[in-house]
Amino acid sequence: MLKKIVVIGPVYPYKGGISHYTGLLVRSLAKKYDTVCYSYSLQYPKLLFKREQKDYTNKSFMVEGTKYVINTANPFNWGKSAKLIREEKPDLVIVSWWHPYFAPCYQALTARLKGIPMAFLCHNVLPHERFPLDSMLSRGTLKRAAFAIVHSEGDKADLNSLLPKVKVCKQVHPTYNAFKMKDMPRSEARQLLKLHEETPMILFFGYVRKYKGLDILINAMAGSSVRPLLYVVGDFGKDKEEYLKLIEDKGISDIVRIEDGYVPDTEVEKYFAAADLCVCPYRSATQSGIVQIAYGFGLPVIVTAVGGLPEVVDDGRTGYVVDPEDPEALKAAIDRYFTEGRQQEFTENVKAESRRFSWDRMVETIEGAYEEICDADTRI
Repeated sequence: MLKKIVVIGPVYPYKGGISHYTGLLVRSLAKKYDTVCYSYSLQYPKLLFKREQKDYTNKSFMVEGTKYVINTANPFNWGKSAKLIREEKPDLVIVSWWHPYFAPCYQALTARLKGIPMAFLCHNVLPHERFPLDSMLSRGTLKRAAFAIVHSEGDKADLNSLLPKVKVCKQVHPTYNAFKMKDMPRSEARQLLKLHEETPMILFFGYVRKYKGLDILINAMAGSSVRPLLYVVGDFGKDKEEYLKLIEDKGISDIVRIEDGYVPDTEVEKYFAAADLCVCPYRSATQSGIVQIAYGFGLPVIVTAVGGLPEVVDDGRTGYVVDPEDPEALKAAIDRYFTEGRQQEFTENVKAESRRFSWDRMVETIEGAYEEICDADTRI
């Protein structure tokens, strides 16, 4: 019988979607089970990750009782961390997995936790930006799983290819509704952004990386008959000038606003509350937390048909799904959305899907998989 769970992963004050996800998962599990989160004393060495890793501005994602003990870069720490986890006497350990960087640490931890069922919650089975040995490192770690949870058919296929015998459960990515902190009205959000009430606005949100296709969206905007305002909100890194030049060359500087840099959790709401539409024009993806943030605000989304994105956006009901790397198809979807006035209809459809994307469903998936492995052990 499942009574106590240990969750390993990043939580507040660590930044980013996986940190938010882990915190919300721990809270959801804690409603039914004795749940303890083990996070990192060090997540990434500064040599590998030069940006600031923590954000202390929003304590709403804080998980009480978190134990920040795991140093992912220090092998002498791993045995101590495993000993502390074992002393919790958990019935299940859930490990957050998204990059092979964690393979040495996690393999050492799980080897010392032998006998305790391990579940790997895979945000990505393999990294977005592939490198030599990533399959080997991922396979060597994920083979320790009693079961794994993925959020897309693509990740399920990757895991089945790496480890055909591992039990894999697919559950859609739950909604990040915790960003709706003030239930801010659209009018108030637009006042904060100095945006007229009637101006059509679309939002591109999150880290700007090549695979996320912002250049495709800029090309689509250049041909739009509606000419909505595009808000680009996120950290550009070193490629910002290339995007600024493209915007200028396409003659759309007047309809593009850029907010460059990391957005604190407390500032996220105004952008989604003000927007009419969120666009994720990705070249590749497994899934996207941005879609689930948008859904938390009842905001429809246009995505490309890559990875698990078509599995979470119901084409023609909660948004549109278009071919990747096709600015014309993207432009047509944007124009159709605004000229046909689909926002209210799509928003209601997003709200109707809330149960499917709930954290309760995620907890039920974990419970079901745990019961299955226990039943199998009993039969053996």
